[in-house]
Amino acid sequence: MNPKELHFDQEGRDKLLEGITLMSKAVKSTLGPSGHTVMMESPNHTKGMTITKDGVTVAKNFDLEDPVANLAVSLMKEAASLTALSAGDGTTTAIVLTEAIIKNGMNLLKDNKINVNVLIKDIQSLSEDIISKLDESSKNVDGETLKDVATISANNDKDLGDMIADAYNEIGKDGKLTVENSKTDKTYYEITKGIKIDRGYSSKLFINNHRNDECILDDVYVLMTDMEITNILQIESVLKPIINKNKKLLIIGNCAGNVTNTLAANVVQNNLKLCNIMPPSFGYKTNELMSDIALATGATYFSESQGDNIGMLTMDDLGHADKVVVGKNETTIIKDSESSAYITTRIEELKEQKENNTNKGERDFIDERIALLTGKVGVIYVGANSDIEQKEKYDRVEDASCAVKSAIEEGILPGGGIALLRCAEDLEEGAAQDVLYEALIAPIEQILTNAGEDIKEIRDKVCSCADVPYNFGYDVKNKKFGDMYEMGIIDPAKVTKNALKNAVSVATTILSTNAIMTMKRK
Repeated sequence: MNPKELHFDQEGRDKLLEGITLMSKAVKSTLGPSGHTVMMESPNHTKGMTITKDGVTVAKNFDLEDPVANLAVSLMKEAASLTALSAGDGTTTAIVLTEAIIKNGMNLLKDNKINVNVLIKDIQSLSEDIISKLDESSKNVDGETLKDVATISANNDKDLGDMIADAYNEIGKDGKLTVENSKTDKTYYEITKGIKIDRGYSSKLFINNHRNDECILDDVYVLMTDMEITNILQIESVLKPIINKNKKLLIIGNCAGNVTNTLAANVVQNNLKLCNIMPPSFGYKTNELMSDIALATGATYFSESQGDNIGMLTMDDLGHADKVVVGKNETTIIKDSESSAYITTRIEELKEQKENNTNKGERDFIDERIALLTGKVGVIYVGANSDIEQKEKYDRVEDASCAVKSAIEEGILPGGGIALLRCAEDLEEGAAQDVLYEALIAPIEQILTNAGEDIKEIRDKVCSCADVPYNFGYDVKNKKFGDMYEMGIIDPAKVTKNALKNAVSVATTILSTNAIMTMKRK
């Protein structure tokens, strides 16, 4: 038996609200340019602790002893995680919105004069209208605005913001930017032009550039298979013409030891231009990546899963690259020609797959495949003077890079809570309108609270009237009023929309709860 404890009606909702309030208080203290850091004890972090201004990091590590309150915390984490998954940033805003909707919704429900189902339906309908308005109000980004987005998301670190924006400008809309720890105290980025594969040469004898321990081949043919080549005679049909015409060949496939040794010996003794690397990744991912590389290079991919016969290989089945650089642990295939219509179609298909996928690991893998096909991959290496500083900086860089990608995809809105404030001002009277009004003004009020500003005084000045434009707001950092776009205070539209969408989803779930069951604790 698994005995349960039951909680009903207002008593249960009050316990849920207790958990929501505690979590929100910790997370929302990080919001805005004057947000505060949170220190956390955690066995999952360096030296058992971490110090961060990253809202999602705080949320992920937040748990309560009371099982009912912790159920609410788990749902709040869901709002944060969904926002981070879909837009990469805005988790703190999602939690601020969620708390405000729940608090104000519960206050209305205490009087028992409002039907909870009608209220929830109206809130959901109104939120969809607001999201549509945000979509209509968004503006496309350019180079400078990308820097502003990155700087704000990196907690107003201009150097990091400029670096992230520069990296994205180089890799383009469909390129992939990843974040890794630097082995020094320096933070920098590197852009790889071409297809980057996390596999190096299968034998050191393939090296022809001993200064850098690399095998570099220009104007090279590419053979691709996931089948093991156990005998050199299996690929004789292409090796002969390659050797006779003094051409170069990269084999992406699993060669048996005797085949690798034969190829390597010919490289050393007969000065042949050959190299072999293993297929990338593992399992089903290998098949997907190999198919993409084959498409990008124009090769025929010989796969065991398709029942292909490597013995039928001809020169027409080989792909081509302008240059390959094979190192100890990675290979870069450079192809300068324009993308074919097939590649463009594949990229569009992958984008559609990503939209329909909710698994973060799968979405990241699809991004990797898109970047591989577009031929631009960037890595930001985060350096610091201590492990704790590096972890905090890493979180900020990762958030900022995701925010920039969201801005590129769906444009930008006035930041600092102004876009949501303007939506609040357009609401008419009604119960659901009242709930959402208080929620939509909550982000700007929290930003001002964290900065120690007078909320009423500033809100009175930025609220819409005849002489106040839509983009007019307050720069908390520099303590001045003006056009938010011109001051560089902007948010990705995708982030703002997803924060509201996920907040409403979680908040309405909690508002509709009337009975709570938890495991009985001793």
